[in-house]
Amino acid sequence: MVDHTPARDEVVLEAQGLTKRYGEREAVRGIDFRVTRGEFVGFLGPNGAGKSSTMRMIASTSPRSGGQLRMFGLDPANAGARIRARIGVVPQNDNLDSELTVQQNLYVYGLLFGLPRRHVRARAAELLEFVQLTDRADAAVESLSGGMKRRLTIARALVNQPELMLLDEPTTGLDPQARHLVWERLYRLKAEGVTLVLTTHYMDEAEQLCDRLFIIDDGRVVASGSPAALIGEYCTREVLEVRVPEEERPRVVKAASKTAARVDELPDRVLIYANSGERALAALRGDGLEPLNTLVRRASLEDVFLRLTGRSLVD
Repeated sequence: MVDHTPARDEVVLEAQGLTKRYGEREAVRGIDFRVTRGEFVGFLGPNGAGKSSTMRMIASTSPRSGGQLRMFGLDPANAGARIRARIGVVPQNDNLDSELTVQQNLYVYGLLFGLPRRHVRARAAELLEFVQLTDRADAAVESLSGGMKRRLTIARALVNQPELMLLDEPTTGLDPQARHLVWERLYRLKAEGVTLVLTTHYMDEAEQLCDRLFIIDDGRVVASGSPAALIGEYCTREVLEVRVPEEERPRVVKAASKTAARVDELPDRVLIYANSGERALAALRGDGLEPLNTLVRRASLEDVFLRLTGRSLVD
């Protein structure tokens, strides 16, 4: 693998007022972000928030409607081919060639970049080892499990030794073992100096992998920062989850609201945000309330996400 040595403060990707319109619909509404070399950055947002539109503009496959966008200091409007030669893209859905073997998928893709045949053969072997598919090199793509296909898609995106990797929901549908293997490989890429930009619906994935996050809702960036900083800014240290009979829920909400930073009433439970979940529970019991069951947990990125984007389902 290539060791990218330029300074970490080198700006690889930058947008100012980036906008994308589809007819009358504005999918991306003037967002700003900056990514430096070697960072692992995540875009989070509900369906329809504008994440995929943003990723397509970054990948230089969809023109922007307004604002500024630069990759490696280049404008994709007039340097798209040069940019694409330096990036790797893992799309949301695997688009491997089912008529080719595992190894041939890498080999043919490398030739599309105009790389020498000898180099592509060596690179394919290296990447198969990297994603632990060496023993499946001659297997048909259709014989692979979902996790194997995802790893092969990641390997294919690395054929041209990209400086910037774009990963659109790379672990959706994978079992925990496959997800963790993908995570480990992404950690290795970051350690080698590759810049990574991720979209995901898995909050634990974003919290585990990303240095910084941009939370997008309705085409706008509504918050940004490290996972820990976002949790610290938008949540209390702990969350008390309580389940009570439906008729007692209003009493719980009223009692908790006296001292809690925030109270969310859900159909099946009440979430009480407080710096000490145990003290919040003691306060409920002091008011004569005894929940059916309780859970005190650390506040998470999911709490931040739901606070900023809401709990309503978006289609």
